Amino acid sequence: MNIVQVSLPDSAKIDGGNLESTYKTLQLHFHWGAHGGPGSEHTIDGEQYPMEMHIVHIKQEYHSISEALKDKTGVAVLGFFYQESGSSNKKYESIVNALKYITQPGNNTTVKDLSLDMLIPSQENLTTYYRYQGSLTTPDCDESVVWTVFENAIPLSKEQLSAFSQLSFADGKNMTGTYRPVQPLNGREVYRSGSVVVWVNTVVLLSSVLAAVGLSLPD
Repeated sequence: MNIVQVSLPDSAKIDGGNLESTYKTLQLHFHWGAHGGPGSEHTIDGEQYPMEMHIVHIKQEYHSISEALKDKTGVAVLGFFYQESGSSNKKYESIVNALKYITQPGNNTTVKDLSLDMLIPSQENLTTYYRYQGSLTTPDCDESVVWTVFENAIPLSKEQLSAFSQLSFADGKNMTGTYRPVQPLNGREVYRSGSVVVWVNTVVLLSSVLAAVGLSLPD
C-alpha cells in the first residue's frame, strides 16, 4: 500500500495511559480517501473521517520494527482523525506544500522546521481516546500493535485534504483510497479513556522539534 510517510528521530517518546513501557518514535504516515471523501482506517459510531494519521513507535529497547513485531505489545501506534474545515490549517502548510515534490512512488524530500506539536491536537484535546490490542494495517498485518486512537479530529481545508489525492500510483492513476477497510473486532475489547473500567492517565506525547525530516512516498 502506498502512503505518505515522514521519517522521525527517536527522540520523541510516549508513555503513560496504561502503556506497559516507554516507546520511541519511528515514523508517521497518512491514509486518505478520494479528494476529501471518506478515508480513515478507524470509525467512531460508524463515522469514517476523510483522513487518518498514524505515529508509529516501538519499545525503546528494540532497534527495529521487525524486532518489535515479535513482541505482542512491541509496537504502539497513535491514530489521529482529520475533518474538513472551512479554512486551511497553517500548521500543515509545510507538509501539504511538500507533496508536490513526492508525486510518484519512490520520491522523497525534506521538510524543515517541523515539530510533532504542530501536527497533533493540543494537550487538553488529547484526553479522549480509544485503546485496543490490534495489528498493523499494512501487510503483513502483524498482530503486535497497541492502538491509541484519539477522538478529537484535526481540521484541514477541503483543498488541503484533496492535495493528497493529487499524488500518483506507479501506473499514473491518482493515489486515492489508501486505507484498509474496517475489520471485524473478532472478540477484541476496545476501551475508552475516562471509563470506570479503564485508566485515568492520558497518553503523554513528548514534543520533539524536528529541524528537518524526510517526507517520502515509498515504493
